[in-house]
Amino acid sequence: MESAGAFDYIIVGAGTAGCVLANRLTRRSDVHVLLIEAGGKDDYLWIHIPVGYLYCIGNPRTDWLFKTEADPGLAGRALIYPRGKVLGGSSSINGMIYMRGQAEDYDRWAAVTGDSSWRWDNVLPIFKASEDHHGGANASHGSGGEWRVERQRLSWEILDAFRAAASEIGIPKIDDFNGGDNSGCAYFEVNQRRGIRLNTAKAFLRPAAARPNLTIMTGCHVEKLVIEQTGQGAVCRGVQFTGGGRAFTATARRETLLAAGAIGSPHILQLSGVGPAGLLHAHGIAPIVDAPGVGENLQDHLQLRMVYRITGAPSLNTSAASWYGKTKIALQYALFQSGPMSMAPSQLGAFARSDPGQATPNLEYHVQPLSLEKFGDPLHGFPAFTASVCNLRPTARGHVRLAANDSYAPPKIVPNYLSTPEDRKVAADALTLTRRIVAAPALAKYRPEEFKPGQHYRTEDELAEAAGLIGTTIFHPVGTCRMGKMDDLLAVVDSALRVKGVAGLRVVDASIMPTITSGNTNSPTLMIAEKTAQLIARDWR
Repeated sequence: MESAGAFDYIIVGAGTAGCVLANRLTRRSDVHVLLIEAGGKDDYLWIHIPVGYLYCIGNPRTDWLFKTEADPGLAGRALIYPRGKVLGGSSSINGMIYMRGQAEDYDRWAAVTGDSSWRWDNVLPIFKASEDHHGGANASHGSGGEWRVERQRLSWEILDAFRAAASEIGIPKIDDFNGGDNSGCAYFEVNQRRGIRLNTAKAFLRPAAARPNLTIMTGCHVEKLVIEQTGQGAVCRGVQFTGGGRAFTATARRETLLAAGAIGSPHILQLSGVGPAGLLHAHGIAPIVDAPGVGENLQDHLQLRMVYRITGAPSLNTSAASWYGKTKIALQYALFQSGPMSMAPSQLGAFARSDPGQATPNLEYHVQPLSLEKFGDPLHGFPAFTASVCNLRPTARGHVRLAANDSYAPPKIVPNYLSTPEDRKVAADALTLTRRIVAAPALAKYRPEEFKPGQHYRTEDELAEAAGLIGTTIFHPVGTCRMGKMDDLLAVVDSALRVKGVAGLRVVDASIMPTITSGNTNSPTLMIAEKTAQLIARDWR
């Protein structure tokens, strides 16, 4: 086994968190960093064209190609579970939506960890520091940072009508989802630059790549962490990995930072002997640290995709149905970087309450001027829109567990969607609320007709059943290495994201979230990395 050298910090995973960490840590010229990524460079054309997510998800060039286990809550269906395998990670294949969540999300993290630095008022400046908002700097937004936030370069008549209909039933029109209270309806803002995707590789890694103190190794598969038992306890010494048909070890003089995501990070920990002892023994791995929370607490947003046929308004179904339409769309993008090829997967958003008793919005809508049976299928042959709605605060908890003592064998992903009475009720209420919006006067002239799931689902039990038939992930897995107080047996990391029981090791990605944020999870992950880099810099001082 070859030595890849010794570095102050080794970062495992060049996704959203890893790219930010690499940039921030190498600002000091005397700090040497190794960044290891299993995927390749982000030089695939379809990464950068916004609609190209259609060609990146399910593509081994850019996606880990995970699948869930068959889920009883989804009528026994298994789902594809895309995770980015390329520089930029999931920011290279995601929906580009800039969303922070609600103030209460972060205040809840502060309560769980006993660390007030996670409160909304304290993380808001961190969000702002890396932001370059199209509206400039103000109380809610930052300017001049690497993470560009722009308005979308499109409009659709049917989406404007949905927004008006939502307003008619009490979901107000607003301009900004990111001030701490996202109640209302607006077009999503996106991480793009003039109609081109901005991933974290472009925003953060490219400026850092020219620094001589950063080494980037792509196409390298991490097999396990090198953890030793000493008289003072377990210590992470570095990483064992393969690349180009060769086996390597790299040594971390200060810390190893595991940023492999909510699926990859717990899997690597388990392979390295940090996880539930019974699970590790079952696969012939000697436990170094019995950490029962590793891989548990999986949370995700399940979207319920309601499809409505319409008349009297264009949708992408019809616009893209002919060669003339396709050519027009291509020219719009080639000449102006606008139109359907500049579209994020979802264009219009809304945050609402499933019932009046909810203190804050617990539903998020992603509304699209198109429809299809499932991701990857062709568009329907009739004009339609899709109103996807997800429960922002699911009570169900799943898990990620190794399937074999083999780093190349994918782990078992068990989300346990709709497995609690609370989640089933919220799902039924969400479908009912969507029907109320669609029945509002603003949409009447388009004569919307429910195509999926169908009007024959009426009672609460029937609607919960329908949710299981049409539900699918919106790709927001979090929580599998959650942070918590030191006496919390199921917490994997402390509030500084240091792995409990293993010195020299932190987890820095969406897996550390104790509870899922009330919205899309990419920018909260970026904030987590920014905050951790600040903590590390404070340790230097």
